[in-house]
Amino acid sequence: MPLGSSAGRARARPWTASRGRAAAAQAARERAELERGVRFRSMYLTIMSIVLAVAAVNVLLGSVGLLQETRSRPLTDAERAEYVAEDVARRWHAWPVGMVFPEELPYSALGKIQQYARRVGVAPEAACAAVADAPVASVLRRHGCMTMLRATYVDQSSTFAVTVGVAVLPDEEARADAAAELPVDDRVGVRPVAFPGTVTDAFGAAQRQHTGWVGAGPYIVFSAVGYTDGRTRDSVPMEELVSSELQPVAESVAGRVARALGEPPDVPRCTQGNAC
Repeated sequence: MPLGSSAGRARARPWTASRGRAAAAQAARERAELERGVRFRSMYLTIMSIVLAVAAVNVLLGSVGLLQETRSRPLTDAERAEYVAEDVARRWHAWPVGMVFPEELPYSALGKIQQYARRVGVAPEAACAAVADAPVASVLRRHGCMTMLRATYVDQSSTFAVTVGVAVLPDEEARADAAAELPVDDRVGVRPVAFPGTVTDAFGAAQRQHTGWVGAGPYIVFSAVGYTDGRTRDSVPMEELVSSELQPVAESVAGRVARALGEPPDVPRCTQGNAC
C-alpha cells in the first residue's frame, strides 16, 4: 500500500463516553426548557388568578352596593321633605281643573252658617305679570313666577263675585321671598275674571272691593272680591264693607284652594312603599 494512503485505514469512531456526555447535555437542555416552560406557565396562572380574584371582588362589592342601594329602606327626614315638596309643587299641572278649582267650596256665612260658593268659570292659564296689577306683577316677575291660574266664584246668594288666582313660583323659598315683598294694599292684586252671560258679567278691576293673598307651598293664592251688580269700590260706603260678608267669603274661598294645594301628601315609610 503506498505510503500515505488511507484507503485501508479504519475510520475513527467517537468514544462511548463522548456519546454519553452529549446525551446528558441534550437531556439537561431539554430539562431546562421544560423547567422554564413550567415557570412561565406558573407565573401566567398566578397572574391570571390574581386578575380573576380582583375582578371577582369588584363584582362582589358592586353587587353588594347595588343590593344596598336598591333594597327597601326607611326614608330619611330629608327624603321625606323632598317627597312632600315635589308632590305639592306639581299639583298645579298634575291635578285636573276640578281639583285645583272645585265646582263648590264651603264657607261660613254670618252666624257661622255653612254655605257654598259656586264656580262660574275657569280662565286660560296666563303669564303672572299679565293678570296682576303692576306693583304685584313686578314682584312676581322678579321672583320667577311661572304662570297664573284663575277661576271666578259667586257666593250662595250670587251677591259677591270672587276671582281666585294661583301664582306658581319655582319653589317654597321663592314664594316666601315674593310674599315678603308684596305691597300691603287691598286695592291691588290679581285682576278679576268676568264670564259673559253669567252673574259675573260686570265684575272688573273697578268693581273690586277688596284683595288679599295667602301662601301655600310654592303658591301664592290671590283673591279679588266685589259685588255682582257692578258697584264700584268708590260707590260703596266703608261701613257697608265692614259689616258685610264680602271679605270673609273671599278669604274663605281662597283659603280653601290654598289649603288643598299645600296639603302634605301621605309619605311612604320606605323607599319602595311601606315595607322596609
